[in-house]
Amino acid sequence: MHTITRLSTVELKLITREPFTLLFVFAFPIIVLLVMAGVFGTEAAEEWQGTTPANYYAASYIATVIVALSLVGVPVHLASYRERGILRRLTASSVSAHAVLLSQLVVGFLLALAGSVALILSASLIYDVEAPVSIGGVAVSFTLGALSLVTLGLLLGAVMPTARSAQAVGLGLFFPMWMLSGTGPPREVMTGTMQAISDVLPMTRLVNALQASWFGEGADFGELAILFVLLIVAGALAVARVRAST
Repeated sequence: MHTITRLSTVELKLITREPFTLLFVFAFPIIVLLVMAGVFGTEAAEEWQGTTPANYYAASYIATVIVALSLVGVPVHLASYRERGILRRLTASSVSAHAVLLSQLVVGFLLALAGSVALILSASLIYDVEAPVSIGGVAVSFTLGALSLVTLGLLLGAVMPTARSAQAVGLGLFFPMWMLSGTGPPREVMTGTMQAISDVLPMTRLVNALQASWFGEGADFGELAILFVLLIVAGALAVARVRAST
């Protein structure tokens, strides 16, 4: 535990010095949320889950913060460690693959939490954003979603040969996922083909789970179960890959 704490402290300092990551975690979701909420007005409608666009996007854009960090920031950071031989040196100094990945998972979770808080505060200052009906449900959905998606980002960073390739693949996955998971146009106005693609995206599972608790439907245990399976499978594969590469 002491090793993970020390590694997490160092990793937090390093990743917060990466302007590209900070841009996608803090600035990008806030700017786009404010624009989207302003464009679509303040009237509640069925396609917005029966609430206002501002409230709809405030709930769903928490997922944007998490996925932006998971696909744009985390993979590049880990892939650069592999590329520069840092993982091998850590292993040579008796730091296990579990400890390396857990420290990055802790840092990813903390950054996702900070970005989400900044997002909600910014939206609340400008628009009439309602508090979630189930704060506990939102907390569980956020926690499981952040852990599973950051772990998926670690897996991507573990398999990509270079930081540049990790960035390219991460961005290539992020933008379609962002547009089709209910954080761009609502799923209700998508075509059948777009909805079919959306159904298989992990970001959609997180958006659905967050909205279910935020708008009062209760915790969506089906979506949470999918996120939990993603966490276990991606975590096991990431550990195996990091061990193999060191």
